[in-house]
Amino acid sequence: MATRHKAREIAVQMLYQKDLNAEIPFDDVREMIAEQLSEGPLRDFCWHLYTGVLEFLKPIDEQLQQTAEHWTVERMAPTDRNVLRLGAFELAHTDTPSSVILDESIELAKKFGSAQSSQFINGVLDRLAALRESK
Repeated sequence: MATRHKAREIAVQMLYQKDLNAEIPFDDVREMIAEQLSEGPLRDFCWHLYTGVLEFLKPIDEQLQQTAEHWTVERMAPTDRNVLRLGAFELAHTDTPSSVILDESIELAKKFGSAQSSQFINGVLDRLAALRESK
């Protein structure tokens, strides 16, 4: 398994936890990340993804709301919502190639979501990636 892929998996799991339990302390999340990832750079990458999504949550959700046709963010399955948030954050705030972000997000959707999740996530993030490329 690619190492950054594992860090993204953990980040999605922590975002899911935060989504369902808003009161979860940052120290607890940091500890859970450390338990799952032994390498410092991977822990740092995972933490960066987690805190970055939370820092930009409102604009990310607004962007997802505008991009996901006929869906509200609240109505999305929690796993899909958090995979999308992670992908949207990476598209907007990292220099990771769009193709890598889409591939990684689709794999996360296949692992954590429903049978239709990967298609839904691909469609939404593909539109966001097109906006990124046009800038």
